[in-house]
Amino acid sequence: MNLKNIASSIGLALAVFVLPSCQDQLYNDIAFVDKASAPSKLSALFEITQDNTGMVTITPNGEGVAYFSVASGLAGATPATVNPGGKVQWKYPEGNHSVVVKGFNVGGKSTETTLPLTVSFKAPENVEMTATIDPTNPKKVNVTAKGLYETNFKAYFGETANEVPVSFNEGQTISYTYNSVGTFTIKVVALSGGAASTTVTQNVSIVSPVMLPLDFETAGQEYTFSNFDGGSVSIINNPQKSGINTSSKVARMIKYAGQPWGGSLITLGSAMDFSVNKFFAMKVFSPRVGAKVLLKVENATDGSISYEKEVVTTKANAWEDLSFDFSAINTTKSYHKVVLIFDLGTMGDGSANYTFLFDDIRLYKPVTAESLTVPLTFESSSLKYDFVNFDGGNTSVVDNPQKTGINTSLKVGKMVKSAGQTWGGSFITLESPIDFSAKKTFKMKVYSPRVGAKVLLKVENLTNGAVSFEKEVTTTKANAWEELTFDYSGINASQSYQKIVLIFDLGTMGDGSANFTYWFDDIILQ
Repeated sequence: MNLKNIASSIGLALAVFVLPSCQDQLYNDIAFVDKASAPSKLSALFEITQDNTGMVTITPNGEGVAYFSVASGLAGATPATVNPGGKVQWKYPEGNHSVVVKGFNVGGKSTETTLPLTVSFKAPENVEMTATIDPTNPKKVNVTAKGLYETNFKAYFGETANEVPVSFNEGQTISYTYNSVGTFTIKVVALSGGAASTTVTQNVSIVSPVMLPLDFETAGQEYTFSNFDGGSVSIINNPQKSGINTSSKVARMIKYAGQPWGGSLITLGSAMDFSVNKFFAMKVFSPRVGAKVLLKVENATDGSISYEKEVVTTKANAWEDLSFDFSAINTTKSYHKVVLIFDLGTMGDGSANYTFLFDDIRLYKPVTAESLTVPLTFESSSLKYDFVNFDGGNTSVVDNPQKTGINTSLKVGKMVKSAGQTWGGSFITLESPIDFSAKKTFKMKVYSPRVGAKVLLKVENLTNGAVSFEKEVTTTKANAWEELTFDYSGINASQSYQKIVLIFDLGTMGDGSANFTYWFDDIILQ
């Protein structure tokens, strides 16, 4: 919960200032100095003035560094001591030089690296730039460059006006994450010590990240499959609009001669979330009964991190919904790739007998008698409504003490806001993400002790509190039930939200009295 983390951070900061006044002996324990790791990841940024003077600005960098010693590589020059974030300058003659960067930690341990520096007054030549999409994020691009006679590079990523370029050296990789989709021109300018520079460009296409579920219906979305060893997937108009699948678009796999394991894979824009939903479902149209269908997931960069299940078709020339049990998957790992292989172990021949249709690949949780999800009515005798309280909020499920008006139900939620923080509240975690694809309005019944009490309803991602959306409304009645409406039309429905957070009177400290006691019920999405 973000607000709780903020509170914890503030408390820790206060502790840093308060504790020394009553525990001076802590200053005598400096064992941590000897245990500190030696500096690592040493590097330096070179920037040269383009005036034929050879003036180079060197900015050292590294992890675990208390200070740097930078040796210019010039005969007779004294190494400079540079604090983290600091810079040093020297004038260099044309030629190749070796700059030695040495980093020292608080205990005096050191690490050093030698970096090549080229100083030339000629315009850079043979400049090459490589820009690739990051395998774990389709909106992130990684850039490297090389050339002759260059000292450093400046990169422009083409998304914003008046862009401040990013400086980097040959051998470094710099990254940029785009906020929008489209085709962008990346420009890299190679600089030497002379007035002339050399510019190279490369276009990159940034597309919306492909996410589960895969229904192949999103206009403008590129569902890019990578085929291997005889497998060939394409997105086509649904030629079999019947039964359980009348959607417009489907995927088609034709298995040609190649290898018995021929198939195809698609890389998603983010890791799949197996925290709650651990079963895959996929609609398949097979030319025959008994065809084997393997569904596998893999890590974006390490294929050995994977999990797979294989099932067989039970229908011929008809759509069926196949289920793949991934309940034993290691949820501590990340999986970005979905791999499909039909008839593993058998060589395809490209015929109709090796042509399959598939659609609607999604994660789900098998339906049980009850599950903790919206609507939340608090009436179940078997479900546990486990609210997590933070910073003065305290929620419990109680017998309804106010069976009047629009709410005569047996059970309700009760929040008492006591002294703690002005953002004190509670949250509850659902068993599956909330589906905002069609419904985007929350309703909640509230019984407030006064008119004008602020009520904040927020949803968050299960593991990343930064992925969230919230709305705040105010009560219009005192000591009576009313139904409040929270407009969620602006929510990003492609994200996953499993936490519901409630904060009453955000910005005001509670005192645990009747004036800070609220009841709520029937949290529904419509």
